[in-house]
Amino acid sequence: MDGSAHRHVNPWIVTISVMMATFMELLDTTVVNVSIPHIAGNLAATVEEGTWVVTSYLVANAIILPMSGWLARYLGRKKLLLICVSGFTATSLLCGLATNLPSLILFRVLQGLTGGGLQPLAQAILLETFPREKHGHAMAAYGIGILLAPILGPTLGGWITDSYSWRWIFYLNLPVGIFSLVMIGRFVSDPPYIKRSAGRIDLWGIGLLALGLGTLQVVLDTGQRKDWFSSDYIRFFATLSVVGLVALVIRELMVKEPIVDLRALANRTFSAGVFLITQVGFVLYASLVLLPIYLETLLGYPAYNAGLALSPRGIGSLATMPLTGYLTSKIDPRKIIVVGLILGAITMFDLSHLNLNAGYWDILWPQVLQGVALALLFIPLMALSMSSIPKEQMGNATSIFNLMRNIGGSFGIAIMTTFLARRTQFHQSNLVANINPGNLKAQAMIAGMQGWFHSHGMDAVAAHRKALAATYGMVQAHAAMLSFVEAFWVMGIVFLAMLPFLLLLRYSRRTGSPAGSSSTDSARQPELTSQMQEPETQPEAEPAMH
Repeated sequence: MDGSAHRHVNPWIVTISVMMATFMELLDTTVVNVSIPHIAGNLAATVEEGTWVVTSYLVANAIILPMSGWLARYLGRKKLLLICVSGFTATSLLCGLATNLPSLILFRVLQGLTGGGLQPLAQAILLETFPREKHGHAMAAYGIGILLAPILGPTLGGWITDSYSWRWIFYLNLPVGIFSLVMIGRFVSDPPYIKRSAGRIDLWGIGLLALGLGTLQVVLDTGQRKDWFSSDYIRFFATLSVVGLVALVIRELMVKEPIVDLRALANRTFSAGVFLITQVGFVLYASLVLLPIYLETLLGYPAYNAGLALSPRGIGSLATMPLTGYLTSKIDPRKIIVVGLILGAITMFDLSHLNLNAGYWDILWPQVLQGVALALLFIPLMALSMSSIPKEQMGNATSIFNLMRNIGGSFGIAIMTTFLARRTQFHQSNLVANINPGNLKAQAMIAGMQGWFHSHGMDAVAAHRKALAATYGMVQAHAAMLSFVEAFWVMGIVFLAMLPFLLLLRYSRRTGSPAGSSSTDSARQPELTSQMQEPETQPEAEPAMH
């Protein structure tokens, strides 16, 4: 299918073709998490060893994701997409057939390498398929996968594992992958400005990328379990990560044909958008991890029910996305982002008022509102960030954008789970200090529980020990609850802290679309500006967000 034929394909057919595989990959990133105990037990491994099923995938995914723009130029975008989907589907089958943990980890590495390019490729294809004035609609379609997959993943994973076997988590990818391959082969084609590169392969860049991002992901995923920098293991990998990433930046700015073209960050709107999506990823993935922990450990929800409790967030996003996509094409997207940030902060502050007696409805409405907020953030932010990127650079830009969203999520999970653990210890120490002979209320409570246990057949010594254990359990629960309150409050502050950075995003009211590169950006990228398929009018002035 040539470029002309490509222009006559219904863009929604192209959307279905690329988003089926992308949704599958995003779902698989989170669906395995809740099945780790079952996988480890079935393969005669410890839960600690089983976590490498997740870590190995994330490491491989992080390495390949920023390379996808270069790979698309080197192999051709459609060919790369077909390789990614077919590879992900085949390795899913291998994962389901794995007979021991080492083989499963190997197949998960291969699965991460083949699946890492799906997100940026899908985003780039959608932005090119839809005309610029309908980029809001394109990003609404993309946002469905980005937002819903992490929400549905834990619930689906828990249900499949409980009802069938963990192997079906991987087998379910087979029909989706085959359908996506047929659709991509029939309806997706490379645009005429995508030319396969015959230049030299930057092997140093590939090596430094793998070293820097791979070791960073290991640090973030295992840091809390290893007690961070008190561990020689973490210090070693952190050092490798810093050295690798610094060397990568220097190398990529000097080489003529870089694996990751960091010069795109010279575009102010794009770099500001990358920073903001990193922060949004931080809050999104951190809250997706913290809420189930709260529900399971403090309120006693089973894993499946805890996953279901997150579903209202998806309902809020789905209900809002069509309207957000429409508004993004009609009004200044920065106004929509402001509303999204404020609503996001409100939901976090609302969740910070939860307690040990919270009911389902106390959690439902903040989740719905947060789903609305995320839809108001993701769609206009993605469309605005990519608005001034030339089409021939779209693949590289979407690679960086998606990489930083994922890295923001990894940092969010690592930082907030560590925050939760440390603040729980702090509050526990303070609460225990108040249980002393001088605290008459505490002593009366212990005496009351001791009397109850004694009246139910325990001797005085056993009843006293049981009362002290019950009291300590109450202290632990209240300490954990206080740390959750603080964690949600901190995430609300993160939302509000993003507001000033919206001033860095450019938007031209006169053209009715986000503005192109500034004069500084154009001076730094003259060769890109001259190649743009759709020249944009330079904004006379940056309008205020009234």
